Parts: sequence; structure tokens; C-alpha cells
Amino acid sequence: MSKKLSLTLAASVLALGSLTTGAPAIAAGDSNPQAQENPGKGKGQSFKEYIQEWKNSGKKGKLKEVELQILGTSDLHTNFVNYDYYRDAKSNSLSLAKTGVLIEDAREENDNTLLFDNGDLIQGTPFGGYKVNVDPLEKDELHPAFAALESLDFDASTLGNHEFNFGLEYLDNALEEAPFPVLNANVYDVETGENRFTPYTIMDKEVTDRKGKKHTIQVGVIGVVAPGIMEWDRAHLEGEVIAKDAVETVEKFIPEVEKAGADVVVVLSHSGMGDEVHTVGEENVTYQLTEVDGVDAIITGHNHDVFPGSYSELANVDQENGTINGTPVVMPGKFGSHLGVIDLTLEPRGKKWRITNGEAELRAIDSKTDEVAEQVIEAVKETHEGTVEYIRSPVGETTAPINSYFSLVQDDPSVQIVNNAQLWYAEQQLAGTANADLPLLSAAAPFKAGGRNGGDYYTNIETGEIAIKNVADLYVYDNTVFVLKLTGADLKEWLEMSAGQFKQIDPNAAGEQTFINDNYRTYNFDVIDGVTYDIDITEPAKYDGEGAVVNEGAERIENLQYEGAAIDPNQEFLVVTNNYRASGNFPGVRNATESIDFAYENRQAIQDYIVEVGTIDPSADGNWQFAPVAGDPNLVFETSNSAQSLAEKEPAIQYIEATQNGFAKYGYTIQ
Repeated sequence: MSKKLSLTLAASVLALGSLTTGAPAIAAGDSNPQAQENPGKGKGQSFKEYIQEWKNSGKKGKLKEVELQILGTSDLHTNFVNYDYYRDAKSNSLSLAKTGVLIEDAREENDNTLLFDNGDLIQGTPFGGYKVNVDPLEKDELHPAFAALESLDFDASTLGNHEFNFGLEYLDNALEEAPFPVLNANVYDVETGENRFTPYTIMDKEVTDRKGKKHTIQVGVIGVVAPGIMEWDRAHLEGEVIAKDAVETVEKFIPEVEKAGADVVVVLSHSGMGDEVHTVGEENVTYQLTEVDGVDAIITGHNHDVFPGSYSELANVDQENGTINGTPVVMPGKFGSHLGVIDLTLEPRGKKWRITNGEAELRAIDSKTDEVAEQVIEAVKETHEGTVEYIRSPVGETTAPINSYFSLVQDDPSVQIVNNAQLWYAEQQLAGTANADLPLLSAAAPFKAGGRNGGDYYTNIETGEIAIKNVADLYVYDNTVFVLKLTGADLKEWLEMSAGQFKQIDPNAAGEQTFINDNYRTYNFDVIDGVTYDIDITEPAKYDGEGAVVNEGAERIENLQYEGAAIDPNQEFLVVTNNYRASGNFPGVRNATESIDFAYENRQAIQDYIVEVGTIDPSADGNWQFAPVAGDPNLVFETSNSAQSLAEKEPAIQYIEATQNGFAKYGYTIQ
């Protein structure tokens, strides 16, 4: 019988017994009537306050139960200092230094505390790139990311997908000096078939029960990552490692961890929440992990979302207690925005310990004050100061502002500049090669377009000097340049996939219609320059967000032309893109007959281009638009509330009202 089922049945039997004996009912997870004499620990009440309350109550009985508190962070993405490197300004809405205040407070509440990080740690801001390209990590040097975690006494962490962005050699060097276990169980060495990294660890955690007596509880920790790393970083990983299904991996290691003595098993799941159906090898599987017998608590992430909070639509989700299928789970946002707190109650059973209750909550950082955990600031001071100095280096000038506020509804300057730079770079690299005479196109997407990252997450560069920080704002990922050879037919399917950014509209419907698909990732909305085309959003999307066909006969892409003529489906084209797209499963892209890896960062190519040009004109060429529609549909979308004044200059866009989280509602008229 599973642990969760036995607890549920035991609670039901005890509750039924209370009806016949007149004894007080026992809540699910409580193990004996004696425990009911003790007051329950409320949320926000410290362990020490709880014990004192019990002592003051005059109750008799033994207090052998232990309150084990598990704290978690995820998706820090090198946000260690309360500083926004893209705006070059202090920001109290992010950073481990802010989360550290919550960590210290939680430890004051309960001495029986473990602290874990869930990955995506060494990449994400210019801070991470600085330690790769400007001040490279030396042999035997402690990576500042691990120094930051060490300053708060983290107990373990796991690898996120972005840990692989800089290659295995760099990752190995970073892990060499890590002061605590860094785990991963589902990445295997191709040659040996063995785990490439440490799959799990067993920690002997000394704890104090409610009477003040010391005990040792063994906590097993398993780490897994989304298997999609094999696509996203194929250039680094292919032939070196393989990534197996995360759920099957946890199921494999649970018996081994329990045999090694674990009383409690925690999974660090760098995989998003997912849904109720498991497909082997899929990216997001945390929901399925909550159903695995033997998993007692989960710290998850990858989605940059929050739980408790989101995902109420899934079955067996208890938002109040922070459990899914009875398992406590935390998904603590992004960039240090939240601290995940899991409280487990355990009681002794012979030489082992049994979990009698588990609940989880999130605690948001204080974004109103400058209070930080100073030891984090000190731990990364040298790299932070070097990064700030580096990002302020000028590279050129712009004759007009550059922003991405309207990048999902019209051809946009922030995307145009990236495409211009990629074309400039690729033309030089292809000169004199066998492919030099083929038509050359470029694909880029709006990386900073709000969404789950909030109403401030947009590119916004003022007229005048462009510095390195602005280049990083235009291109936030550490991707490298690839060129793909494919046909006109493939090109159309690529664009059909990108058009999934939009919901289908009814041109004759009354009332507002939101036409941006918020569930579609904006970095998949590729704009391909060098061709012109219309997008008909009265048609359904042909593909879903994963590239699977959902409407076989749908055609949103119309009037697809190259140099003023309809594209020949059999004509060959070259398209400049990045390693993420080239290694993925995008329709059209997956049919490429040739893939050329230039092993050069897209961001650096943009920087080189701006240096070469000197002064750029950030105007979009309008190579795509929405196809005209009959009727007069009332179309609305959300973007930053900061774009209100800019909307007045756009004939197709009308500001309506502010909404929440820094967003506002705008109207859109298809011209």
C-alpha cells in the first residue's frame, strides 16, 4: 500500500472511530489521540512560538513529533544582487539577496531547516555571460553563483536546463568547486551508460523534537531536469550525454534512496508543472511526480510560475495547503521573487520516521525596501561590479527609441535589429562558400514581451547611446548563430508554427476578443525577414505550442513572397537563426537539409553589427501584417501600461485601461 493511501485510510478509520466513542476527531495525517492534546502550529507561527504555546497550555503527553522545514529557490538566473543589469539600476523586485532575508527569517522560526536550489543558476543575465566571456572562470575558482548560495548555507541544488548552455567543460569546471551536492539523476554519459552527475544524496539532518530532544533524520534528495536539453543544447550535448524521462528516473531511484536509509525523499524537479497525462520524455512532468509513491516533497520551477497560486485547473490541487495529489509542492517564481516553504511533520516509528502531515506555501520578497542579506552581496561583489562596468561600455547610437511593447501585434524595431545583425553576420561568413548564392533570410523573435515575467519585462532603449547592456536587453539568451538550408514549403510551415502566437477570431462576433495566445511562448513567435507575408487570424492555428498538428488544413500564412513573387515551394533558402531553434522540433525547421553552426553568440553578432554601423535607425520594414478581415471585430490585447503614450502614435492601437501586474488593455484595429 502506498504511503499516501495508508495515511488517508488511517485518518478515515480514526475519524469513524471518533463518531462512535465520543473522542475528538483526528485530522488526516495525525497518528495518535495523544497528539491531539497539542495545539496545531498555524501558518506564520514560528516553531519556537508553537512549543511555548504548548508548554503554556498545561497539556500532558509526549512531544516526539518533529517539524522539518524545507526551503527552496528556483530559476535565479544569476540574479544574486538586487540589480537589473538591463536597466542598469537597483531593483528590489528580484535577487537572492532579497530572498535571503526570508531564508533567515524562516530559520528563526524553525531550527530544523534544509535549503535547496532548483537550478537555472549560472545563466540568465550579463552577470552569467561576464563569467564566460569577459572574466572567464578559472580552474579551481569557485563560481560566484555557488559562492552566493554558499553564503546562505544552501544544502544542495540541482541542474537546470540553462546550466548546459555553456557546454559540459564549462559546467564541469563550475561544479568542481561547488561547496554542496549539485544533483542530476536523468542525464547519462553516452560512452559509459552511467550517470553523468551525482543522481542523489542522503543527508543526515540533526533535528529537535517538540520536547527539545535531538534526533537524526535521513533526507534523500533526487534531482532531475527537463530532457529537452538534448534539443536546446544539442550542439554541446549530442554524442556526449543522453537525457532520460524524469518520472521514470525518479521511480528508478526511489527504492535505492529508501534502501540507503532515507526517511524523507525530496525531489528537485527542474521541469515545469505539466498536466495529468504523462508522455515519456516530455518537458514538464512535476504533476506526475506528485503521484509517484515515495516522493514526499517537491521543489519545482522551469515555468517561472508560482505554486501555490497557479494550476488550480489540475485535479487534486489544494491551494490552501499547497499540495498536489497529497504531496506538498512549491514553485517559487523566478529571479528570487519568492521563497518556497514546505513544512513536514514527522513522528518516530521504531528506528524510522513517518510523515504525518505536509503543507507548502510561498513567501514573496519585500519589494518596497532595500533590505537584503548582505552576505550574498559580499559573496558576488567582485563579479557584480565587473559586470556593471562591462555593460556600460558603449557600442553605438540609435536615432530613435527601441522597445518591444507592440512586438506581438506588428513588425517591431527590437526584432528588426536582431534580424539585420544576423543577416550582416551570416553574409560575411557565407561569402565564398557553396551556399553563398542562395537567398538568405533571418529569423528572430521578441524575447522580452511581458507574459509570465510581468508588465516590466520589455525591451526599452532610449534614443542616443547604445551600450552593451542594451544589446543584452535586445537578446537575453546565450544562443549561438546557426544557418539552416530548407525549402519554400518548409519556410511556410515554420511561419505557420509561429502564427500559433494568435487565437482564432470571429470577425462578426460582438464584444471583445483577446487575440494574443498567452499560453504560447513569445520566443517561439519567429519573424522571418527577407520575405513578406500576411497572417490570417480568422483561421485556426495549424500547430499547437509543441509543434503537433491540431488543424491539418489550416492556413494562416498568406501572400508569402520573396522579392515580390510568390515563393516556390521547392526553392532552397538559407535562414539565420540560433542553436535553440536549429536543434528543436519546429515544423519546417525539422526538415532542414543542412545545418551550419558558426559557434558564435547571436548577442555578440548584434554587438559587432552596431559597432560596424555606428548609428542605427531602429525602424521596422513592415514585412508582415495581419490579413484584412471582413466586419469590425473588437480586438484587444495586453502589453505594458508604460506603452500608453506610444499607443497614441500608432493608428492601429488604442489604449483602454490599466489592468494588473504592470499591464494594460489595448484595442487593435486590423488595417
